[in-house]
Amino acid sequence: MTRIFDDPAEFADDQLAGFLDLYADRVRGVHGGVVAHRGDGDPQVAVVIGGGSGHYPAFCGTVGPGMAHGAVVGNIFTSPSAAQAYSVAKAADQGRGVVFSFGNYAGDTINFGIAADRLRAEGIDTRIVVVTDDVASAEEETRRRGIAGDFTVFKAMGAAAARGADIDEVERLGRAANAATRTLGVAFSGCTMPGEDEPLFSVPEGHLGLGLGIHGEPGIRDVPMLPARELAELLVDDVLTHAPAGAPGRVGVILNGLGTTKYEELFLLWRHVAPRLRDAGLEIVDPEVGELVTSLDMGGCSLTLMWLDDELEPLWRADAYTPAYRKTAAPVAALRGPTADELAEADAVVTAPSSSAGARDLATTVRSALDAVAATIREHEHELGRIDAVAGDGDHGRGMAKGITAATARVGELGDDVGGGWVLQQAGQAWAERAGGTSGVLWGAALEALGRHLGDTADEYPAATVAAGVREFATTIQQLGGAQAGDKTLLDALLPFVDELERRVGDGDGLAAAWTAAAATATDAAAATADLRPRVGRARPLAEKSVGTPDAGATSLGLIVTAVADVLTSQEEQT
Repeated sequence: MTRIFDDPAEFADDQLAGFLDLYADRVRGVHGGVVAHRGDGDPQVAVVIGGGSGHYPAFCGTVGPGMAHGAVVGNIFTSPSAAQAYSVAKAADQGRGVVFSFGNYAGDTINFGIAADRLRAEGIDTRIVVVTDDVASAEEETRRRGIAGDFTVFKAMGAAAARGADIDEVERLGRAANAATRTLGVAFSGCTMPGEDEPLFSVPEGHLGLGLGIHGEPGIRDVPMLPARELAELLVDDVLTHAPAGAPGRVGVILNGLGTTKYEELFLLWRHVAPRLRDAGLEIVDPEVGELVTSLDMGGCSLTLMWLDDELEPLWRADAYTPAYRKTAAPVAALRGPTADELAEADAVVTAPSSSAGARDLATTVRSALDAVAATIREHEHELGRIDAVAGDGDHGRGMAKGITAATARVGELGDDVGGGWVLQQAGQAWAERAGGTSGVLWGAALEALGRHLGDTADEYPAATVAAGVREFATTIQQLGGAQAGDKTLLDALLPFVDELERRVGDGDGLAAAWTAAAATATDAAAATADLRPRVGRARPLAEKSVGTPDAGATSLGLIVTAVADVLTSQEEQT
């Protein structure tokens, strides 16, 4: 259990501030994460890694010579936002391009993808290498999630960049490292979010969870606890069955602790892992035993193998010097601090006063609706997290609370001369910026789309205009998230809501009445998701565990539209 914190919601930011103070001689903080100080040598391709907090030393702990040039740091178990990824990459870029690398999770893929598009639009060559090492999460390699194998891929690309490789070569070697890497993990106990009393999942007494994820996802099945020798056999044999075709006979190895498994336990387990690998005819090269990719206070471990050919072995063996991982004592004195230009920030919220009285009236309604949504999400935060933890990482309630809190705070900074469209756009940007993760980027982008559709120039906003804007909201989520009805996502409540809203408005109902009826439809549809099996996202590998529990995103959607219905009804009664 995490016991040292101030405000649990600010845990990620607070711990990063301490990290930056501790290692100020080799890294600096930028908006969204950390960037390594630069040496006096030739510019390098910037390898920028990232993901949620809670995995230290991944990700910021492996920033430094021979490894990553920057790390994007999200909230606990939550993807960083696109703005954070862009900011870190922009600061890390040395003029030779940027390679993003991260585990294969929907939120990371979306947010880093958006950041990459923005960088490319500015003329910065940007590539993406996604890590897919977890053999338990899917049969198809491209659909596997990234866990401790993140480290081998980051190491290969960092070493390639350090020796002067161009961006094509760094990207190619990163993909080669990923293709050569396989991981399997087991959990002995669940992890607990800061401020919570109960873990995100539990393992039955006398059992271990096989095939865990690193975001608090439980294993794909529970098996009886094994003695160390048999546990080593399970890990080694399963990983070897997934060896790449034509794999060479030399392997880089990581026996990774997940948070509370003691080093002595890992050393004992290695005693059995090493000879079993050698008995399989493999030569072990520079093995690593310790904590490299953790999951808060999870009890458990994972075994990673990277099969080494003549290209990958020198990269695996290469020197590196980071706060948490060092193969040599590279002199910190060779590093320089940031210049004044590098420290300059241009984060400013630009307001757009509206010339329409109708738009300003709409802004009043939007502000009231956002306040009501904030109160509802805070009331149900823990329940949403509990639902999400059944087959996910348990962060949905916290992520939604963080998003709506950021949105209302940003809106509170705006003057009274702005319109409702601008208020929605600013709320969406703040939501995506602070919440991160899949739901954060989807809600943020959708609110922005709704705001752009409504605009700030109309004299009035009839129900049909609002309904069309809500359809644009839903379309944005569909296009960006890639999900469809029946996938057990928020769309299973949102699409019925939009359909009913449009039908009611088309029949002549006023906005309040139409919205209230549509909210009831969304609430029923959200409850009905309990019968669905997830087909996308983190819950997909745990589809069976999800059956019987409604989708957290659909549930929060139902709560939100119901809260907005109450605001619209109240305002109508007052006029």
